[in-house]
Amino acid sequence: MRVLVINSGSSSIKFQLFKMPSADVVCSGMVERIGLDNAKIHYKTGETKIVSETSIEDHTMGLELIAQYLMDEKVGVITDVNEIETIGHRVVHGGDTFSETMEINEKVKSEIRSLFGLAPLHNPPNLEGIEVSERIFPNARQVAVFDTAFHQSIPDYAHRYAIPNEYYEKGIRVYGFHGTSHKYVSEKAIEFLGLQTSKIITIHLGNGCSISAVLNGKSIDHSLGFSPVSGLIMGTRSGDIDPAIVFYLAEKGMKLEDIQSMLQKESGMLGLTGYSDLRDIENAAEKGDQMCLLALQMNAYRVKKYIGAYVAAMNGLDAIVFTAGIGENSTKMRELICKDMRFLGLDLDENLNGNRSDEPREINKQNSNAKILVIPTNEELEIAHQCYGLIN
Repeated sequence: MRVLVINSGSSSIKFQLFKMPSADVVCSGMVERIGLDNAKIHYKTGETKIVSETSIEDHTMGLELIAQYLMDEKVGVITDVNEIETIGHRVVHGGDTFSETMEINEKVKSEIRSLFGLAPLHNPPNLEGIEVSERIFPNARQVAVFDTAFHQSIPDYAHRYAIPNEYYEKGIRVYGFHGTSHKYVSEKAIEFLGLQTSKIITIHLGNGCSISAVLNGKSIDHSLGFSPVSGLIMGTRSGDIDPAIVFYLAEKGMKLEDIQSMLQKESGMLGLTGYSDLRDIENAAEKGDQMCLLALQMNAYRVKKYIGAYVAAMNGLDAIVFTAGIGENSTKMRELICKDMRFLGLDLDENLNGNRSDEPREINKQNSNAKILVIPTNEELEIAHQCYGLIN
């Protein structure tokens, strides 16, 4: 079975075509910086590697470009759209409706659409990816894998808010996100370290950021809550703020929809620096931009606070795991986060931190009591396995 996995993020689309059940990768790639003039598509097969810069206005254009590459006469891997039997889609928010992988029909799409308000940066492009895929690959079975599923194990004392019970009955609670990534890298960390029991903190740093406490393979707490706007500082999202700020701005005449847009699309690193891409911020900081330097410090400080909280929640720590675009590639952010953390047993090796690898690796000193790992996430492979399991 050929399974095409589409991971439509807030500003990117990752894709991989798998041959299942062997999990052989036929081709892979990524469309990044969607909506910016210097957007890029990366496309790779066993024999070909292409990086092309172009203008990609939205996710529809990005998905259509991916399909063109898949069927290109020179570099394509299929000659007919019907060769794609199943398409797996990452969907960020499943609410209370979805706690497991689902084959997509009109009812599922309607439910995903109803959750736009809870994940306005992600569920819309997720649904757009589904609908464009239905048009391009009309005979493929479409499957949704929900980010919220891994965090269903968070206990009630951690997933409930201290508001009247009637609102919990209406579905207001911590759902958690990036679950596919946290599940994948936590399992890889446990395997890599050969642990029978484990206390792992997984740190997913990309345009969207989150951190999870994973006790014996189960998520027990997570930084993203009712929606993907809480917790860590992100590319355009604020992360944790005092909720009274919302009321204050509303009393000053700001419309609620404008406040929501500001917190979701105009805050975070973009609001602090004018840049949403961390590579641009790091470059500016190296050239002496003090606001960019402060933003990096703020970002790292927020992560450190959550690490401390989750060590307390698990009563110990075996390892922290950096993953996703920033976590895997930003030497600077890992350095800032791990600085002055020896009291928790975390001792970063600067030389190892500067290395690059596609394999799981330690970047801690030998005498570090807790391990510091970098594990490339592979949400697409996890999605492919879940799709294959469902269809079969």
